[in-house]
Formats: sequence, structure tokens, C-alpha cells
Amino acid sequence: MTNLFTRLKDMITADLHNVMDQKEKKNPIVLLNQYLRQSELETEKVRKLVERQYQLREEFTRELGYATEMANKRKHQAEVAQKAGEQQLFEFATAEQQQFEERVVRLEGSLQTVQGQLNNLEKKYEEMKHKLKDMNIRRMELMGRENVTRANHRMDQVLETNQHSDQSQSKFQEIENYLDRLEHQVNSSYYRSTIDAKIAQLEKEMKVEETHSIS
Repeated sequence: MTNLFTRLKDMITADLHNVMDQKEKKNPIVLLNQYLRQSELETEKVRKLVERQYQLREEFTRELGYATEMANKRKHQAEVAQKAGEQQLFEFATAEQQQFEERVVRLEGSLQTVQGQLNNLEKKYEEMKHKLKDMNIRRMELMGRENVTRANHRMDQVLETNQHSDQSQSKFQEIENYLDRLEHQVNSSYYRSTIDAKIAQLEKEMKVEETHSIS
């Protein structure tokens, strides 16, 4: 039963991945956006590691400073105790001095290691930021190409001849023809309205002339 559910789950996952792959093939920007999100998350993780490494370097630096200060202090105390003939204090101060000096050596090595790791992290972090910036630029380039492609496609749809229609004219040509017809109608209407006025004016002038002729 467990194997059956496992196979069923794998089949569903495979189908889902197939659907996503098909979607990504149709729109590469979807895949690029996914990569960008992953890269942003990884870059943020590295940034936090770099900050943590800075904190560690500061902690090691403080510890090194304290150990160096204490080693010098115990050394001075051992010299004072030795001059004063205080053997027990001399031995204690000397032992403490040795411990702090050993710690200084260890901390110096650790600090050097931490600094090297920090340099490496900073370098990788800068590389990741540049890579992320390049991917964002690439996304903008793809979006620009996609916009141009869609715009050209829509313009082609408007400009191309409608092959499924009886007319062999483009949509723009149809609009131009419509405007020509409309303009003709307007001009005809105007001419009809003005010709009546012109004829009436001619008739009036002719009557005036006839009246003058008779008189």
C-alpha cells in the first residue's frame, strides 16, 4: 500500500513538473523569475553569513586584545613578585602569563583564519550580487523583447489582410473607405443644402432684372 501511494505521488509530481516545464517553455521569463527568486534568497543568506563573520572577527579581536593585555600584566606581576621574594605569587603569575601567551598565539591564528574566510565570503557575495544584477538586466531585456513581439503581433493582426473574408482589404483600408464614404455624404449634403440657396438667389436676381427691364 505504501509503495502504491509512493508511485501515485511520484506520478502526480511528474505530471506537475511536466506542466510547469511546458509553461516555462512558452514563457522563459517565468523560469528566469524563479531563478531570480532563488538567487535573491541565496544572496540574502550569504549576506547574513558575511555579517556574522564580521561579528566573529570583532569577537576574536576583542579576545586577542584582552589576552595580550593580561599576558603583559601577569608578566609584570611575576617580575614584581620575584623581586619581592614572593615565590608563590611569582609561580602563579608566571603560570597565568604562560596561559595567556598561549591563548594569544591561538587567537592570532583563529583571527587570521576568520579574516581569510571573511575575504572569501565577501568575494563570493560580491560575485553573487553582480550575477543577480546581470540576471535582472537579462529579465528586462527579455521583457522588452516580449513586449515588442506582442506589439508587432497585434499590429500585424490589424494590418494584415483578412483572408477569411470576401473582402481583400485590410482593416485600416476598410476604415479609410468608411471615412471616404462619410466625407462624400457630408459633402453631398452640404452641396444639396447650398444649391437650393444659390438657385433661390439666382431666381431673385433674375426677377429684379426683369422688373427693371419692363420699367
